[in-house]
Amino acid sequence: MKVLIVQRYLAREILVAVIFVLIAFLGLFAFFDLVAELSDVGKNGYRIEQAAVIVLLGLPGRAYELVPIASLIGTIYALAQLASHSEFTILRVAGLSTSHAARMVLAPGLALVLLTYILGELVTPRAETETQRFRATIARGTLAQGFRSGLWVKDSGTAVDGSKLVRFVNIGEVRPDNSLSRVKIYEFDTALRLQSISFAALGEYLPPAAWRLKDVVETHFLRDGPSDTPDRIEVVRDPERVWRSELNPAILGVLLVAPEHMAALDLDHYIRHLEDNKQTANRYQIAFWKKIIYPFAVLVMMALALPFAYLHIRAGGVSLKIFSGIMIGIGFYLLNSLFSHLGLLNTWPPILSAALPSAVALAAALVALRLVERT
Repeated sequence: MKVLIVQRYLAREILVAVIFVLIAFLGLFAFFDLVAELSDVGKNGYRIEQAAVIVLLGLPGRAYELVPIASLIGTIYALAQLASHSEFTILRVAGLSTSHAARMVLAPGLALVLLTYILGELVTPRAETETQRFRATIARGTLAQGFRSGLWVKDSGTAVDGSKLVRFVNIGEVRPDNSLSRVKIYEFDTALRLQSISFAALGEYLPPAAWRLKDVVETHFLRDGPSDTPDRIEVVRDPERVWRSELNPAILGVLLVAPEHMAALDLDHYIRHLEDNKQTANRYQIAFWKKIIYPFAVLVMMALALPFAYLHIRAGGVSLKIFSGIMIGIGFYLLNSLFSHLGLLNTWPPILSAALPSAVALAAALVALRLVERT
């Protein structure tokens, strides 16, 4: 019963401190984001209240990134307070071992891990999509557009005779309702000879795997033999046509949300699409494994905070410990971003690029615990 009371007390102190730090960080980043948006206020009717809405929609993404750092600083603060009041010393005298203390500290971390998963998988992707839709509404434009020539996507298909086709699809605009405009479809055979070029003014999605194209003009390049040069050209016009394709709004939604803010299921779906079309998917694979591993960085950060409870007050006050926690948190954040880029540049295994920062932090936590346990 006494152990349970201590567990609840410790969990409450840690969670309250973490939530307080997270709210403080969110307020700070919201202020910076609003200042960044102010440079566009007044242009094309962009108003301050619209900028505030965009900043609010960006807060879930900020929270997802900040939960591990807030967990580190909040846990350090809670444990430092206990140490400064000699409460943690009393618990050690009463027989609290380092391993038991670690279990008590990490127990409330499971709730924070769950919160991080919810933010990353459910809230942030939707918020990022709504941000782009809101921006498009303000600008009265399109949700996304690639290069000046539009968005280019590789696709695959099957010809009438059953042979495989390679498609390159050029989309002029992706609209907020997931419809497409100015769609061009270039079809090649397995020998990469151009078979046809289709142009459609509009495209509407027909679940589960088709699009309704309107005002279609299709140019066929017909060959009587194996020659690369077409023998004749045939033009077909249709007011409406159903086009079957593996492309869908979820895949095109990659335009709206950065890989780091996509849900793991969406990333997995898009990775398989890229692999099926023999395209490089390293960036998305790294983002996928980070989505799986990153929430557990909360536990790593809390384990890294535990050694601060063993430091005597003469080794530094609460403020010094919190400052140290902030620097460690910033270092972890930078390390996490650095290894993602290094992994992409050096083609490291995606799981290694995603897990290495947390592994380094965990090793540092174990070493620190071993050192303070001996003192």
